[in-house]
Amino acid sequence: MASGRCPTERGFSGILVSVRPVKTTLSAGLLCLAAAALLAQQAAPPGAGPTPVVQQALSVVVLDAAHGGTDAGARGESGIVEKDVTLALARVVQAQLERRGFQVVLTRQADESPTFDERAAIANGQRGAVFVSLHIASTGAAGTAMAFYMPAAPTSETKPGPEASGRPLARWQEAQQPYAAPSRKLAELLQVQLGQKLRGSREVPQAVAVRQLRTVAAPAVAVELASVAVADRKPLDQAAPALAEAVARAVAAFKAAYEAGAN
Repeated sequence: MASGRCPTERGFSGILVSVRPVKTTLSAGLLCLAAAALLAQQAAPPGAGPTPVVQQALSVVVLDAAHGGTDAGARGESGIVEKDVTLALARVVQAQLERRGFQVVLTRQADESPTFDERAAIANGQRGAVFVSLHIASTGAAGTAMAFYMPAAPTSETKPGPEASGRPLARWQEAQQPYAAPSRKLAELLQVQLGQKLRGSREVPQAVAVRQLRTVAAPAVAVELASVAVADRKPLDQAAPALAEAVARAVAAFKAAYEAGAN
């Protein structure tokens, strides 16, 4: 943008399409790009619920290695730290997805700590993307995994935002709501694969208000592998290829269904 400014300068707390100073991994330009993409989404009329999602080809997977930098995440008694395992896991999942022809974008490349909004902005700046946030549980049976998706808000809680250029805007904190149905479908497909690849995993995903997912304007899920409570990292490293294949299979199946409109 020639002016170096975003379409609107209202605060993040109110509207999706604004930018504040960035301290870590993202430039204001990338946040503006994400804001511009979200500006195009019109909110539903009052009381009508989230805006229906327009189908488009899916070719990008944004992988979010949870935590990082000063945010260590869960820590086991043996010294296993979640932020280290999630980054290593992201690399394994990335390789599996790329073998299937997906473009993969990582929210962090090293031991750094992008904010929740910065991670969301990476996903929101992509076209035809899904978002997968990777976590390690603090407890649980070693080598099992669970998928999570954001629960849909009651219709009465979904309100249009202020208008810009005559169009109502979705609010930043409600960005995931129009994608609640496809996100749930992706989580269901993922949990089926996790159950097949990682014995002992549950059969159905859970609807949980995971903070990483709330501001993502794309189909988005979180997956959590158990756990940092193991005596050493070996079981987690051994489970990584199976989890990666589960993610890749689920995303491929979701891509086919989503592009066909069966979300």
